[in-house]
This record gives sequence, structure tokens and C-alpha cells, in this order.
Amino acid sequence: MKKPVIQFQNFSFKYHSQVQPTLHDINLTIYEGEKVLIVGPSGSGKSTIGHCLNGLVPFSYKGDITGHLSIMGQEAKNLDIFSISKMVGTVLQDPDGQFIGLTVGEDIAFALENDFRSQEDMFSIVKEVSSLVDMDAYLHSSLHQLSGGQKQRVSLGGVMVDDVDILLFDEPLANLDPATGKHAIELIDRIQKETDTTVVMIEHRLEDVLECHIDRIIVVNDGRIVADLSPDELLSSSILEECNIREPLYVKAAKYAGCEVTADTKPSHIDTFDINKDKLITWFQAADPPAPKVKSSPILELDNIYFSYGTGKNTVQNMSFSINKGEMVSIAGKNGAGKSTLASLICGFVKPNAGRILFNGKEITHDTIKERAERIGLVMQNPNQMISKHMIFDEVALGLVMRGVPEAEIKERVEKTLRICGLYPFRNWPISALSFGQKKRVTIASILVLEPELIILDEPTAGQDFKHYTEIMEFLAELNEQGITILMITHDMHLMLEYTPRAIVIADGEKIADETAANILTNRDVIEKANLKETSLFDLAVKAGIGEPREFVGRFIDFDKEVRKTWQ
Repeated sequence: MKKPVIQFQNFSFKYHSQVQPTLHDINLTIYEGEKVLIVGPSGSGKSTIGHCLNGLVPFSYKGDITGHLSIMGQEAKNLDIFSISKMVGTVLQDPDGQFIGLTVGEDIAFALENDFRSQEDMFSIVKEVSSLVDMDAYLHSSLHQLSGGQKQRVSLGGVMVDDVDILLFDEPLANLDPATGKHAIELIDRIQKETDTTVVMIEHRLEDVLECHIDRIIVVNDGRIVADLSPDELLSSSILEECNIREPLYVKAAKYAGCEVTADTKPSHIDTFDINKDKLITWFQAADPPAPKVKSSPILELDNIYFSYGTGKNTVQNMSFSINKGEMVSIAGKNGAGKSTLASLICGFVKPNAGRILFNGKEITHDTIKERAERIGLVMQNPNQMISKHMIFDEVALGLVMRGVPEAEIKERVEKTLRICGLYPFRNWPISALSFGQKKRVTIASILVLEPELIILDEPTAGQDFKHYTEIMEFLAELNEQGITILMITHDMHLMLEYTPRAIVIADGEKIADETAANILTNRDVIEKANLKETSLFDLAVKAGIGEPREFVGRFIDFDKEVRKTWQ
């Protein structure tokens, strides 16, 4: 029998900054060589469990602990954070916050330098580890020139040189495009099998994690463990839905169609899932097709835009498209394709080398950032780059204060926006007490409160649980219905399908597709070029023998959206 490497026994934790405990009476054992996934809504306590495992609780985040936590047979409260780091290696969701060295090789070698290893040993170990994480060809590359997926692999290499017993991943997919995320999951799976290291993952994107085998899924809600099951057992239950955690799309579609989903039907992967094809076909034939949207006049036009950061290579080239008033459009593409640069060009942070930008038919190519900000709002991908106040209310109110809005109106508009974004209970909290996902919602609220004509959101749902994802997206959809145009840069294929009838796909700085989201996510050529991923709904329709799989995708998305409107 495998030995336990992590044991929580009647474990509770309360942050000093909070009145109520975040974790209540946790009992959990993880065994040597297991791969375990921890899921739960934002604020459920799952990240705090991770902080307990890597020593950030109680050494960085102070609080009161009751009960016991043992790691590799040692009581955690008797260990210092350095000793814990030699047993538990952590890969953060934001790799940039983990880098020390200037190059890939330097960063991977950092822990070895701290241990006074000889240069000969360091070269040998770094070469071996970099090969394991597929970064041996980049040892002399600058960290700042790497893609999101490459940065994550370097972070993984940096903790693996210590030959740790446990690898802890905190939302490893949060900032990765779908194909890179799939490669990351496959890499984690390969390393776990080759080294027999115990792997603990904390992640919202359940369907993506299930691309590879998972031993157990731990569901955390309100600081308590509500389920500890195999993937097949969990997906055949109603626990995920009850905890507002997104089920895999193909499982949800099967349930809507009335198919029996049990552990015996093996629902943890689309390839193994045994479905009732007749019921699925009957449901498809009865479901209404989505209604088309009425077209309007253009609000934003890009005409043959070129831009380079001065490296000699164009980051954006030959870029032309128009966004109509009242549209909700997604921009997709792999990490480094030029999506965020495109947003910077539209907002005026950088100027194009050639081409024109028009807003409501008037050229704004040479308008200032301030002039554009009166009509265009941008929510950046990293919330820490936008936040400048200590308190949540003050941060959301800042733009209105700068515009001289009366105090009574500021209070009314801020509180309304905080309610919609699920932040009203925290309105008097310091921002430092928030999770990454909650900070993201603060930055969205700070732009939404200004009511611009066009809102650009860079990864609006990254780090959000399904409930808050739905709340934010339904709020954006409501704004869109009121006539506000929305442009979203996203890696979330479900977001594309459900909320943006149209998607623009970029690869290597060029537009390669401008189509319906359903058509794009069923086009293998575009998917491959842009590091996207085919939706499992398409695979399910093909598996069931439905002759119009694209129609099936559209009908499911429309049906699901209507069902979840009842949550609001």
C-alpha cells in the first residue's frame, strides 16, 4: 500500500484579517504518486489549502491553525518554509512572479546555487531537468522573450531541480491558450508518470485537466470538503452543478438530452463516454436553432494596420476588420499572436506604423489616450497592472472621481456595479485581502462603472469560477443588449461559443479567420494555426452520428444559456 505524503486531520485555519475561518475541519489524505485535482468556487478555500501545503500559511499569511497537517510524515507547524520548499515545489498561475534569473538556464539553476552545488553538478542537473520540461533548446534565452506556456515550463523546471516529493500547481491553465494548456496538462502527466512525483493541481478548467488521467477530484465549498471522488463518480453526480462548478460540456449536453450518466458510462473523457445516441439525436431535433442577430453600422474600423516594437518583425500586420455597434466579438489566438498589442493599438497606448483606426466613422489614429478613453474602456489581463487604490470601493470609484461625477451618483453607480460583479459584500475590504480572481472582478468593475461605448476585455474570465464567470458574462451581455459594444480577447472556447456569435482569429500578427465561433471551433486548419481546441460538443455530435455537428453546437449553447439565465 502506498504511503500517505499529505495528511490533513481536523484542520481549520482563520486568517488574522478575517472574522470567520476560511477552512473548517479539513480531513484529507493524499498518497505517494497520486495525481489529485482540487476544484471549488472562488473564495471556497481551495487556494488556502494550497498555501498550507507550500508553507505560505502560516509564514506569509498569518492566522490561527487548529488540527494537524503532516507533509512527508512531518508535522508542518514544526517545519520552516525552507524545509517545506524542499518537499513541495509550487508552480504559480503567474510565472512572472516566480522568476529570479535573466535566462532560462539561470532561473532553473537558482535553487542549486542556493544549495552551493558545484558548477559541474549544476550544468548536469539543469540539462537533465530542462530536457524533462522541453526547454533544453532555450537555456540561453531571455525569460521575457518566452511565450506563456514556455514560462510555465521554466517555472516547473525551477522547482524540479530540488527533486521535490510533491508538485503543487496553482491554476496552471489560467493564462494559457487552449492548445498550450493541453500541452501543459500532458507535460504534467508525463513528468508525474516518469518521476512518480505526487501532483496536486488547483484549477477551474476541469474539462481541460481531464484530458489526462486524474486519480481523484477534491471538491471544496465554503471552506469544507464536500466530495472526494474519482472523476467518473463525480461527473455522474450533481455535486459540481450544486457547487457552481462548470461540468465538461459533453457531459452537460448528455444530461440535457436525458442520457443516463453513471460512473459505469465512463464520463471522465469523451473517448470513453458511453452515451445514449438516440436520446441525444432526439434532443437535438427538438431544440430550437439560435436566432440570428440584426446587423448595424460600424463603430470601430481597422484599416490595414501594421505595427512593430522595433525588432524588425511586425507584431501586427495587414490587420483590417470592423466591429459593428452592439456586437459582442471575441478575438482569439495563441499566446504571443498579437492580441494584446491589438488592444493597445485601439486604445492608443501604441501608435501604428501604418494604417488607420476609425471610431463611429471618424479617424482616431492620432487621438490621445485620454480622448480615446472617453469612448473606449480597457480591462487588462493582469489586475495588478490596473489597481492603484487600497480599498475596493475607492478603486471602482476612481474613474468617476477623476471625471468630477457628483458623490451621490458615484455611490449609486459603484454599488450597482459591485453587486453585478459579485463584489458588494466586500466593498469595504482592502484589495490586498482578495484572491487573484476577485482582483480581476474589481478591475472589470472599475471600467464597467464608466459606461464607455466600447469595452475591450483582455481575458475577462481568467481565474473565475463558473458562477462568477456567468455573473460577469451575463452582465456584459446585458450591457451589450443596451447597445454597448464589447470586444473580448479570450482563450476560453466556451465563452466564444456562448457569448460571441462572431470571432476574429489571429496567428503571427495576421487575421486568419473572421467567422462564427461555432464554425471556427470546428475548422481544424484554423484551430491548428491559432493553438485553439475543438469543442468537445462537436466530438460528442460526431460520436452520436448527428449529421450536422455544427448545428448541434449552436443549439446546445443557446439552450444552455437560457437555462443559466434562471440562475440570475
